[in-house]
Amino acid sequence: MYLAARCPCQHRIPAEARAGRALPARGGGGLPRSARDLLIATFHSLIPLCVPLKAMCRGKLQTGLLVAGYFVYLLVGAAVFQALERTAEKQEKMAAAQMKEAFLQSFRQLTVVEMEQFMKNLTEAIQNGVYPVGNESRFEESNWDFSNSFFFAGTVVSTIGYGTLHPRTVGGQIFCVFFALFGIPLNIVFLHRVGKMLSLLCKKLGKFLYEKGMRKKKIKFLTLLFFLATGILVFLCLPSVFFQITEGWSYSEGIYFAFITLSTIGFGDYVVGKQSGRNYFSYYRVLVAIWILFGLAWIALLFNLLTTVLEDTEKIIVKDLQQIGKVSKDNGASQQRRCWPVQFIPEEELPPPGAGGDAQKMESLTADSEHTKNEKK
Repeated sequence: MYLAARCPCQHRIPAEARAGRALPARGGGGLPRSARDLLIATFHSLIPLCVPLKAMCRGKLQTGLLVAGYFVYLLVGAAVFQALERTAEKQEKMAAAQMKEAFLQSFRQLTVVEMEQFMKNLTEAIQNGVYPVGNESRFEESNWDFSNSFFFAGTVVSTIGYGTLHPRTVGGQIFCVFFALFGIPLNIVFLHRVGKMLSLLCKKLGKFLYEKGMRKKKIKFLTLLFFLATGILVFLCLPSVFFQITEGWSYSEGIYFAFITLSTIGFGDYVVGKQSGRNYFSYYRVLVAIWILFGLAWIALLFNLLTTVLEDTEKIIVKDLQQIGKVSKDNGASQQRRCWPVQFIPEEELPPPGAGGDAQKMESLTADSEHTKNEKK
């Protein structure tokens, strides 16, 4: 009888081979001892290889499924938002164009009340993402095309929320609630996995430096410096140049937009793809959304690192303050004992005899006090 286990390579491994023992001899056509030993050694060498291989395959499969599921979720959300909001946006743009035309025809005869109503309607149109500027051909451009819808879906699950684009229909608002309800936890899981991948790169760099004979403290400093420098370059500096060229912003404005976006503050004062008179290439906002998703993972790790540094600094400060307080308390207590009369010092706090000059002085003081008492009697 053989107890067998199966490895990822589908090899049948006898229990004795897994335990490193010799296989029992089989009757009849059993293998020679040398052949059995060779098979045992082969199976024994395969066992430690199969387990890491299986774990590695499982990890890659989980990562692949997570990434695929995450982007499918965003794509489905973008398609639904586009279907729900595009028609309503078109109607709002037509109403804004008619309002503008009516104003141009009769703006000299408008009363104060009519002017106030016009300004109110114009403000509402701008808040809804409709900018009645330019000719009528510009009204054919939609804020809810697939690229913009994908960008909006990414800002929802990442909780950035610029506020410049939002659903107006009842169906779009209800769908946005459920989309965010399940999308935000999925985004957290995705960012956690991407953060692990970034941490793994730093660990590999540290292992490489350790094999080169570098000290651990220096390795820790260099890996941290590599993480900060690479992240700042990839997620802040280079994208800011790209925004400067594409959006017409200054470089400092690009840095400002990149940090405000990746930190999920999202004021909404700077938003990509909103400059009038600029021709953006297709799927421009999709690329920005992908940059946001990976940049969020990096800046989350950076914030965790800074939090750890601040907590460690706080612990060091508290520990130093406690030590300073303990030392000052001990010094104050010893100073107070020096000022006490000898008869008020507890016996357990008196130094033992022969402990040094201070002990002898204390004994002489005790003897003098007793002699004074006897004379009084």
